[in-house]
Amino acid sequence: MAEYTKYQQKIIKNYYEHADQIALQRLQELVTDLYLAEGKARERCWKNLHGVLEKLKIPATRIDHLRKKDDPTLLAKLVEELMAKK
Repeated sequence: MAEYTKYQQKIIKNYYEHADQIALQRLQELVTDLYLAEGKARERCWKNLHGVLEKLKIPATRIDHLRKKDDPTLLAKLVEELMAKK
């Protein structure tokens, strides 16, 4: 295992302390991308969204529901809901 400098340790520690905020920001960006995407780009966007939603500990049933509806508005409401919790 590599040994890290104090500076590197601080960066790593801060990343993991704020991982949920980083994931939420990424979710916001992906919702915007989903609004604009079509075809294969939309499929790629959903694949990325699935990973981010899992990191945010959204239940699989809800993720499946959002995917079946394929409605960015529902995702935007989810973002609002998650931001209200923070």
